[in-house]
Amino acid sequence: MMKKIATLLFIALSSILVGCSESDAPKQGEHYQTLPANLATFRLPAVTEVFSLNCGHCRKMEDQLAKIEKLTGQDIGKVHVTFNESAQIAAMIYYAAEMQFGKKPDHQMMTELFAATQLSDGSTSADKKAAIDLVFHSRNFVSPYDFDDTEQKRLFAAMQIADDITTTGQINSVPTFIVNGKYQVMTSGHRDVESIAETINYLLQQP
Repeated sequence: MMKKIATLLFIALSSILVGCSESDAPKQGEHYQTLPANLATFRLPAVTEVFSLNCGHCRKMEDQLAKIEKLTGQDIGKVHVTFNESAQIAAMIYYAAEMQFGKKPDHQMMTELFAATQLSDGSTSADKKAAIDLVFHSRNFVSPYDFDDTEQKRLFAAMQIADDITTTGQINSVPTFIVNGKYQVMTSGHRDVESIAETINYLLQQP
């Protein structure tokens, strides 16, 4: 009798634990979604942020990336969207920086690029060009406005890859994160960066 009670208690406790685990796990359709195509062929980092320099939410996310990297133990990659004309122009600026930095730009440069791209509404085209030029020239980089034909070809090649990634993955909102080339984190379904990191960690363990 005692053994039977112990067995029943064990089963009940196991059910409770499993139930809690399932309820706490990120939910597909709410916290993440499976991408329509596997992006593994693009050799993306395990966790890749998809963003735009024109996006105010992306600018705020930039300040949280170091924290997400710490919580996930991942060096987060970057892909700039190209899904409309303004995003394409911003992508030129980003990839011009990435080309010369030799990798994704550091946080300070990203902060300056966001600021230069998102000048106030009253700013002129000349104001924006001057701000962008300053970000590059202060690092002894060539401004994308001054690229020669060879540099432009490299820039357009990088942008084409970014376009292929966002088109193949059917990504139409930013900021978001691609995990293992298979999953897209739905950032709007999370209350804070800690919960975003939890979803990323969960997806990193999925097949």
